[in-house]
Amino acid sequence: MPSPRTRAYLAATTVAAVLATGAVVGFARDGDPDATADRWVSPSASAPAPSPSVSAPPLIAAKPPAGLPVIEYGSGPAGLPADPDQDSTQALTRGLHPESRVALYDAPGGKPRAYLPSAISGLRTVVPIVEERGGWVAVLVPSVNRRIGWVPPGGWATETLRDQLVAHLSEHALVWLRDGREQQRWTVATGSKSTPTPVGRTYVMGKTRMRGDIYFNLDALVLGSIPEEPEKMASAFQLAHTGIHAWYKESVFGQSVSNGCLRMPKAAQQKLLAEISAGTTLTVLA
Repeated sequence: MPSPRTRAYLAATTVAAVLATGAVVGFARDGDPDATADRWVSPSASAPAPSPSVSAPPLIAAKPPAGLPVIEYGSGPAGLPADPDQDSTQALTRGLHPESRVALYDAPGGKPRAYLPSAISGLRTVVPIVEERGGWVAVLVPSVNRRIGWVPPGGWATETLRDQLVAHLSEHALVWLRDGREQQRWTVATGSKSTPTPVGRTYVMGKTRMRGDIYFNLDALVLGSIPEEPEKMASAFQLAHTGIHAWYKESVFGQSVSNGCLRMPKAAQQKLLAEISAGTTLTVLA
């Protein structure tokens, strides 16, 4: 969707961000530039040791049923388990890329719940791997908050992830780490009380085009997280994702004023766009 040209038009318009691939994703922008904005992150020590002569049988993946839903930008999966380590800041160093599409299960050997495609609205899918068990891997899931899905062996490849982002909402701070070492931190604007930035682990889905002087015409980093209570949002915002983007007004940094996005100084956003790749984890801490 083309960018608004005036503040009056901004107050009534939702952005559809045009990707470099030509695909379009919904990324709700700020209404009033001077008010709230955008929406677019061990076995017990007493347990007996397993017998070395006995190996556990492989966990068989049930065949996905006909009509299993495919995850889309505006449609997340149901029935998947909660992320048990949603506040973890441990670096996740491997990402999963589906070669075509892979089924997500609610547990290793469990029930298939949805397909994860190789791309979502033109954004190449790379999801962080959070756990491995018996050849199955658990990944963070897009278009739903704080959920994981289990993927059986085969049909996907792994990619190395070096970067990590951690947002501290109470401090209005965003920290960038590479290979476990802090590179930079910035003071940012976060979601307001009524439109909060979703907490927990999510990840960067990719980049989307943002046009307009209030964004310095810089791309945004689209996140896998969505509004916490979409039914309370205007209909134009209900299918949006949160994101990280530049903002023209320095007075907002250090404030809780957005519709859920993290607003960045221009130079900070330029740095993130140059360094951060798809699959990078963002942990949002209260």
